[in-house]
Amino acid sequence: MSEQAHRLSDLERELTLLSRHFIAARGPRIGQSLERSAYVLLTRLEVGDPLTLKELAHTFQVDVSTINRQVSAMLRNGLVERIPDPEGGMARKFRPTALGLERLEADRAISRAGTTRLIEASGWTGERTEQFLTLLVEFNQSIEQLEGLTWSRAGRPDTPSSATD
Repeated sequence: MSEQAHRLSDLERELTLLSRHFIAARGPRIGQSLERSAYVLLTRLEVGDPLTLKELAHTFQVDVSTINRQVSAMLRNGLVERIPDPEGGMARKFRPTALGLERLEADRAISRAGTTRLIEASGWTGERTEQFLTLLVEFNQSIEQLEGLTWSRAGRPDTPSSATD
């Protein structure tokens, strides 16, 4: 196996472990009220303009029927609301409600606490954590560019400067 193949194999394993550690760090979801799909959808809707079902499906690269089921459950629970297209189009768009944003922030606080536990347990300095964050943002933005999908980071003052370049 070539050096590049070994490196990519190691990277794949480490990314798999990172996702496992991150989910485990959030704990058994004690105190969290949102389904994982609602958490991710609200995270996307909070930072950008309202989106249609088709736009959400494209953003998450899933079938429209999957997004429709997830958004329908969120509508029933008062987490999102359906609004007319602000630009006058025929399709309805979705945006988070105050309740949805409140529950997202409450769950996010639990998630941040788990992330904090991981970083503190690692013994990383603030500088090392910032370097890691910068690399993750660059990596995610590269993937978004490759896929033609952007994840808005607007209004996030805590994002490193490289994230807005």
